[in-house]
Amino acid sequence: MIARLRDRGVRAVLLDIEGTTTPIAFVSDVLFPFARAHLTEFLHDARGSHALDDLTRRLAAEHADDRAGAERPPEWHDETTDQALASLSRYVTWLMDRDRKSPGLKLLQGLIWERGYQAGVLRGQVFPDVPPAIRRWRTDGIDVAIYSSGSELAQRRLFESTDDGDLTPLLAGFFDTAVGAKTVPASYRHIAAALTRRPEEILFVSDVSAELSAGRAAGLQVVLSIRPGNAPPSETVGLASIRSFDEL
Repeated sequence: MIARLRDRGVRAVLLDIEGTTTPIAFVSDVLFPFARAHLTEFLHDARGSHALDDLTRRLAAEHADDRAGAERPPEWHDETTDQALASLSRYVTWLMDRDRKSPGLKLLQGLIWERGYQAGVLRGQVFPDVPPAIRRWRTDGIDVAIYSSGSELAQRRLFESTDDGDLTPLLAGFFDTAVGAKTVPASYRHIAAALTRRPEEILFVSDVSAELSAGRAAGLQVVLSIRPGNAPPSETVGLASIRSFDEL
């Protein structure tokens, strides 16, 4: 199987998380509810910190952009610390309800999840075929990197706490939406440059056809991930697919 990747000129594998390396249920049924349940506690514990001040500024800027959109977010008040925290909580909950790919929300979720990982309450979940595949690719000199809408912090904490141990030393990079949206071809060109690989040397694996289309438009090789619990892809024409990393 490895020879096939190298024969195709693949020198790096770029992996999505949800629905690709990790069951969707772990994200939707474990991580998201954990962040929601511990939101108020985290905001009050972090009040006055530089991290929360920075996060508040980010989300306030996003809120201002959302006010110009079709969906009206809850009002934002920042006259006092208590009002600012209440506004932040309402807006974050509004973003969560809509499963928005907000950079500020993703950063906040990562900070909340970090507490859970550090306390041992959360442990990263990956499909059983993922750790041996990553090790196999690395042994053969193929780099492996992650690209997810979740923050880099959240990605690192997930992969360092799996039942197979800490996988982060095997990973060459963690990319989130700071490089751009996952449906924009330029994002994949930025990642290729960061990995010092030509786009055609990178194989991108995801369960979302729109992301694969963007990756392919940037020159990457792409493969559709079909996992238990994944929603049917919106488009499969011209897409190779796998059900396990054992196929790569």
